[in-house]
Amino acid sequence: MMNLNDLRKSPLFQGLSDEELKQLMDMAEPVSLRAGERLIRQGDPGDSAYVLTKGEFEIQKQSGQSLIKIDVRNPGDVVGEMALLSRSPRTASVLSKTDTEALRIPQEAFEKLLSTSTSAAMAVLHWVMARLTQNESMLHQQEKMAAMGTLSAGLAHELNNPAAAAQRSASELGKAWLKWQTLTHQTELFAHKEGLDAWLDNLMNELTRRLGAPLKLGALDRIDLVDQLQAWLEANGIESAWELAPAMVNFGWNKESLEKIKSDPAVHQSLISLCIQCIGASSQMMSLVLDVQQATERISQIVHAMKSYIYLGQAPLLEVDVHEGLENTLIILQHKLKQGVTVRRDYSPNLPHIEAYASELNQVWTNIIDNAIDAMSGKGEITLRTYAEDHHVIVEITDNGPGIPENIRPRIFEPFFTTKPPGHGTGLGLHVSHDIVVNRHHGQLLVESRPGETKFKVVLPVKINSSS
Repeated sequence: MMNLNDLRKSPLFQGLSDEELKQLMDMAEPVSLRAGERLIRQGDPGDSAYVLTKGEFEIQKQSGQSLIKIDVRNPGDVVGEMALLSRSPRTASVLSKTDTEALRIPQEAFEKLLSTSTSAAMAVLHWVMARLTQNESMLHQQEKMAAMGTLSAGLAHELNNPAAAAQRSASELGKAWLKWQTLTHQTELFAHKEGLDAWLDNLMNELTRRLGAPLKLGALDRIDLVDQLQAWLEANGIESAWELAPAMVNFGWNKESLEKIKSDPAVHQSLISLCIQCIGASSQMMSLVLDVQQATERISQIVHAMKSYIYLGQAPLLEVDVHEGLENTLIILQHKLKQGVTVRRDYSPNLPHIEAYASELNQVWTNIIDNAIDAMSGKGEITLRTYAEDHHVIVEITDNGPGIPENIRPRIFEPFFTTKPPGHGTGLGLHVSHDIVVNRHHGQLLVESRPGETKFKVVLPVKINSSS
């Protein structure tokens, strides 16, 4: 048998008198459920609230085909009061995890209590404010966890590629070094025997100079040069021409420069062949060194971007370079961008730093850019534009995707609203982004959309305090 103490377990009713609690109790009815049964179903009318008195309940949110577990409630908690007070449909379901008991308080009982008791009205007001704060915090946490899952998968993919490349190149480097050492020794012995030490020194100096200045070639130019050099090497009996040509082209060797070495009448053709093989082996070895360097630099770049992205070990309110945050976000999302998205930058050269909660602001960039990529199905163009205006910094993120339909545009900042297919979105990203920009930074998050152009405009004050 339930009594007044069952109601007093809830903070919502702790400030009420015994008479007020008895009035509520007389109009309430007990409810018993077995494990797995629903106390509240999402979408049903909000016609009552429930005081949980025994067992454990789980709050669940259906978003498309995705079922999101939001929270767990225990004896003393109240559920369903927000829909009851706003007279709106239930926004989530409440599932009984164990055999449970609750006290159902119908709408007429709530309304009668609020109309006759000032203390009850104040208690409900304080409760609603606390619940709104709790829900907002919970939404932020849900989005952060979803974002971390996305970022973790992307980072694992991004780090795996350069790590595998560095490991592969390092493994090949050992073999290339042994080959180079053997060829160099043979070449030096042959040249010394022929009395061509000075000639070989000049050639080695030229080789060293070229190895220190690798060429930057376009893809098509490089293909043409490799084909020409490979043909020349094969015509002159050089082994593994297909393997040596790409590496030699990296350092400016071509058929003209090798023909010049070959045409010296004072040098035996066997020595020429050895020298060219030595040049090839040196080029191969240095190419592998550069591959390892490039791969490890990429790993370092990703790690640095991630540290800057989440601002590890720094105070939450910082002087922030918006451009740096955008660039770090692009690095974090590189695994999605490289599928076919072109990023165009139109950055203001004199953009001031702003006072901001840096990691939260990076979450905004991530949510908007990630949504843009998905909207374009991974192929299209994103334009990032920044400029300053009236003590504010404005960031515009524009994609050339299909646009946001006019009928859903007003809802995009609602919690849990998403147009993405099941498993591809929680519906929290833009809601959380709006909260971060508007409530945390006293700025504005605006959207304009038509087929072929969707623009999110983020307006941020240079100093938060000056606009609060």
